[in-house]
Amino acid sequence: MTEGEPITTVSKGAAVAAGLRCRCPRCGEGLLFAGAFNLDLREACERCGMSYKFIDSGDGPAVFAIMILGFLMLGGALLLEFSLHPPVWVHMAIWGPVTLLLAFGLLRPLKALLIALQFANKAQEGRRAGD
Repeated sequence: MTEGEPITTVSKGAAVAAGLRCRCPRCGEGLLFAGAFNLDLREACERCGMSYKFIDSGDGPAVFAIMILGFLMLGGALLLEFSLHPPVWVHMAIWGPVTLLLAFGLLRPLKALLIALQFANKAQEGRRAGD
């Protein structure tokens, strides 16, 4: 793929794969984020040159992370409580750090996935499906 080459369509499968790898939604090769432990986006893809200025994932990644983490953490805490009956400090020692690690681990791929799906579906603000 050459720099600046227009790509009009991307399959949803390729977009999901690129999103989960935190790569450019168009070419699937360029890095999406500015740093390894950063949620800031680059200005453009270093491979295909696509500008990332159109991207607006909003609060979506945080909402999905909260739902996923709530399910996993509550389920794990209840399972641990009803099977082993540990003291409260054990719950705090386990679930506090695990929640933080999973939250930071989930936000990047969820944000990249929503960006890739936004690109693949040509989602724009204030537009209806038939427009």
